[in-house]
Order: sequence, then structure tokens, then C-alpha cells
Amino acid sequence: MNQTTANATQAVAPSGRALPTRMLAGVEVPDTPLVSRAIEYARAHCEPYLFNHVMRSWLFAAAMAGKDGTAHDPEVLAVVTLLHDLGLAEAFQGPLRFEVEGANAARTFARAQGLDEHRCQLVWDGVALNSTPSICLHKESEVALGVVGVGLDWGGWGFDAIPTDVMANIIEAFPRLQMKQRFTDDVCRIARTRPETTYDNFARDFGLRFVPGYDPGSSVDALMGAPFDE
Repeated sequence: MNQTTANATQAVAPSGRALPTRMLAGVEVPDTPLVSRAIEYARAHCEPYLFNHVMRSWLFAAAMAGKDGTAHDPEVLAVVTLLHDLGLAEAFQGPLRFEVEGANAARTFARAQGLDEHRCQLVWDGVALNSTPSICLHKESEVALGVVGVGLDWGGWGFDAIPTDVMANIIEAFPRLQMKQRFTDDVCRIARTRPETTYDNFARDFGLRFVPGYDPGSSVDALMGAPFDE
């Protein structure tokens, strides 16, 4: 399917009702109040580089869904991708690993918008698991598509599946703004200040490589230190 035209598959709500759409950077996306509010929520809480990252992630996810004809809830996919990095935003930092802090914030947003509990749970799962693709890819389509879009923008996975002109349009509309270095800085800040939240997630890799004295603990230590005789 050619995402550069307005003839993309029409977005459909879970009820079967057709949703209004618009073309954004060559990709057809749902144009509803919920999606607009999610965009503004992300814009209000994310630094410019991070806002552009979540917008690109959404557009990549929507493009991949259209290309493959994957049935999904396009509004939930939008909320998942647009809010997937709230845990990196200053307003939502806390004692839990950043994906869970972000997932809790995204679910609170979803509930405030009137989404039912099933859709809210999809939002939570999509955000909490977005950095664990080995699990996320086997979840519901909204969750799996979300990590496809995020992974494409973050690590280039699936890069060749996006038409060259669409890729150029998306990056022109939402420039990367030193994404690699800025994201590294944000994750290293977590590894430096809250290492206990990083022992079992990808932030550990950044801490080990870039943060002097980083010591997050180990799951091996937990097993060997368990209060049993053997």
C-alpha cells in the first residue's frame, strides 16, 4: 500500500465506526479529539527531541500497520506511541523503572479521556513493555505495533520497510534533534540517580558503558542470596 496517498485503509474504531483521518508527513492517521489531546499531552511534557521521537514512532507504527493491513485500534496505537516515553519526562520520574512510571501516567491520561479499562490496559502494556520487544511483539496488535514503531525510530529495526519518500517526509516534519546523544543522556541520568530501577532492563547497558561507578545489583545476587540452605 502506498502511504503517500490519501487512499490508505480507513481508520476504524473498536465499535466498527469509521474514524476521521488526516495525512501527516505522508501517513494517514486518525484525526480525533483523543489523538489530538494525546499529541498535546506529549508536547507539554516532553523535550523537543523526545516529542519528535514519539511523533515519528507513531507515524512509523501507523505506516507499518497500513502496509501490513494489521487490524488494530488506531486511537490506542496513537496513545501508546505518543506517550511511551513519559517516564523520561521530569514530571513523571519516580521510584519505579521509568517504563512503569510512564505506563502509570499514560493509563491515568487514558482514564481521564474516558477510555474503558480494556483500552486503558492496552495503553499500560504498550508503554510498560515498549523497551522489551521480545515480550511486546507477542502481545495484542496495538501493543506489538507500538514497539514496531518505537523500535524503528530508536534502533532502525524495519527501516527498509518504510518507503524512502515517507521516511524523508517523517524526518523532515519531526527532525531527530540529536536523538542518539540526548536519549543516552536521559537514560544515563536514570542509571546514575536510580540504579536500583535499572538492574533488569536496557538502561543497565547504558549505565555499564557510560556511568562511572554504576552498580545496579544483579539477579544472580538475588538468587545466591536467597534465604534457603541450597
